[in-house]
Amino acid sequence: MLGKQKVGRYLSRYQWALGLLALGGVFAFSSWLRQRDFSSGFILFCYLEIIGSLLCFTFVANALVHFRGTRDRLTLILALGFLLAGLIETFAIWGLYGDSMTSAQEAGVFLTWMIGQTALAGLLVSALALEHRVPHSRHPRGETTVSLVLVGIVTYLTGAAYLGGVINTATFSAARLARASELLPAALFLVAAIAFNRANLARFGFKRTLCVALWINVACHIAATQSLHAFDAPFTLALGLRSASYALILGGTLLDNARLFEQVRRLAVSDSLTGLGNYRALLNALESEIQRSSRSGRSFAVVLMDLDNLKQINDRHGHLVGSHAICRLGNVLRLHSRAIDTAARYGGDEFALVLPEAGAQAARRVGERIRERLSADGEYPPITVSVGTAVFPQDGRTVEELFDAADRNLYGMKRGGIMELSRIAACLQIGFSGSLGPRGKRAENL
Repeated sequence: MLGKQKVGRYLSRYQWALGLLALGGVFAFSSWLRQRDFSSGFILFCYLEIIGSLLCFTFVANALVHFRGTRDRLTLILALGFLLAGLIETFAIWGLYGDSMTSAQEAGVFLTWMIGQTALAGLLVSALALEHRVPHSRHPRGETTVSLVLVGIVTYLTGAAYLGGVINTATFSAARLARASELLPAALFLVAAIAFNRANLARFGFKRTLCVALWINVACHIAATQSLHAFDAPFTLALGLRSASYALILGGTLLDNARLFEQVRRLAVSDSLTGLGNYRALLNALESEIQRSSRSGRSFAVVLMDLDNLKQINDRHGHLVGSHAICRLGNVLRLHSRAIDTAARYGGDEFALVLPEAGAQAARRVGERIRERLSADGEYPPITVSVGTAVFPQDGRTVEELFDAADRNLYGMKRGGIMELSRIAACLQIGFSGSLGPRGKRAENL
């Protein structure tokens, strides 16, 4: 663990130097590939384009799911940007047939490549600028409209700049940078990567993978500066790096969505106050145990608990103390239950414990142990709990029958406790009156 922390601190300290070193290595390797007589061929080129498009569309679907769960504006803008990039990549190979391209077709491939990548990089920079200016959404319902407008503006400006000839995408075979126009998207991706790091957005989930993918896209365009035609080694390397960055972002999004679904599932079956299971978790556990016990012929027990005098605690000490009293019982159940038991809070002051492979005697012992632990916790005010038990199949074969049987036992104990308190109070009252009686007579005699 300490070794990982040291490595993490080292990488964090020298991340810029390492990044620049990696980019320099990519540039040197691409320059070497430029001298090699290599052609990827039409089939590999199309495969890389199709893979990139499929990754884009798959990311869009998962990013929209993520946006529905988190309402993260950056995720929505990314989804729209990748949708645009995927469509442009699909159109890039539309109508290309055979093992070679004409010069016009090759120019069209490079043009669509530049428009798609520059628009995506521009959207990332614009989204980060929007996050910096308005970090918290004031009107969540307007996020979709704002994002669509932003995508439209960036796409229009990018298309106008390239199609209008403002940015020259020509290839200069004799120059050190054969395609100097690749430096524009490279610079935009670099700005986005730096902004991510400075804004501390790259700490969790897919945003961390997105930050790494931004650096990969910078390397992708550094490699493309050495490309002379669409099938050569530097451009094939650039396509491979771009597809790898898409796959990385998609993987981060899938992991984030899986974590989000797990969080939703956990919240759906847990009680927010105590952290125990809720009514749904209790029903699931009971139904599962009924099915298992019906197959195996082994019994299980249900222990219902009701916190005594919670209303009086709330009235006398306040609802905060009352909530803490509920948490005290929840902590006792959590700490003193087996791993296979299911503890749940299914009402305001009502708790339940499902005990697999347990009978009536074991359930009663568990109830007594919980009462003892609760009375010995040393906190104020002292609290007690009434307990009722039921065993499958002796007391019932359905969830309703088991609840009814345990409920009857619980309120039998509660009534017994009330009657005991009434008897004690009556005895105290009789003793108090008897002690006053002689004095009263002596007073009259006086």
